[in-house]
Amino acid sequence: MTDAFPVVVWLAVIVIAAVAGVVHGTLGLGFPLVATPFLTLFTDIKTAIVLTILPSMTVQVISIVRGGNWEASIARFWQMPIYFACGGYLGTRVLIISDPAPFTLLLVAIIVAYLNLERLGKLDWSALNRHPRLFGVLFAFGAGFFEGTANASAPPLVIFFMALRLPPTAMVQAMNLCFLSGKTMQVVALTVNGGITSASWAATLPIILIGAAGLFGGIALRSRVDTGAYRVWLKYAPRGNDAA
Repeated sequence: MTDAFPVVVWLAVIVIAAVAGVVHGTLGLGFPLVATPFLTLFTDIKTAIVLTILPSMTVQVISIVRGGNWEASIARFWQMPIYFACGGYLGTRVLIISDPAPFTLLLVAIIVAYLNLERLGKLDWSALNRHPRLFGVLFAFGAGFFEGTANASAPPLVIFFMALRLPPTAMVQAMNLCFLSGKTMQVVALTVNGGITSASWAATLPIILIGAAGLFGGIALRSRVDTGAYRVWLKYAPRGNDAA
C-alpha cells in the first residue's frame, strides 16, 4: 500500500506525524484528527487510516499509562471503550465495503464540529448529567462509528467528558481508553476483512517513532498549563490564530 509513495510524500508523512504527536501530547487527543485530513491530501482516506492506526495506538497507550492512577479511569468508564469498540468495528466494516470517498466528507463534518465545540458546549446537556450511563453508551458507540469510518471521533467524547467536568488527566485517560479500543477493532477488521497485510502494518513503524517523539514534546508543554488553560486549549486549539 505504501510501496509506491515517492520520497516527498514520505517526508510529508513524517512531518504530519510529528505535528500530530505534539498536538496529542498537548491536548491528550488529536493524533488521528490532525494526521488524517492532512494525509488525505496525498492519498485516499483508507490508506490514511491505515497509516495512522498503529501510531495512534502507541500515543494512546503512552497517554493512558503516563497519567497515573489510570485504574480509576478504567473502573469508572470501563463500559465506554466496549461500546466504542463495537461502533469502531461496525464503522470499519462499512468503510471496507463502501466507496471511501463520502467518508472524506464525514471527516470534514467532524472537524467542523470540533471547531464549534464552544457553541455545542452551550447547549443544554443537563440530561447527560442526569443519565451519564445512557449517554455514555450513545456517545461512545457513535464516536466509535466515526472512528471506524473517518478516523476521527474526538468531538462527541469531548462534549461528553467536558459536560461531566472531568479534570484534564482523567479526561485524557478516559478518551484514550476509548480511542485505543476503537483502534484495536480497526486493526482486526482491516486485517481480517480488509486485506491489510503485516508488511503494510510494519511499514508504519517510522510513523510510530516520529509520532511518539512528538507526543513527549507535547506532554512537556501540557505539564506547564493549569486546568482552566487546558480547557481553553481543548476548545480552541483547532482554530489556530482565531483563538487569540
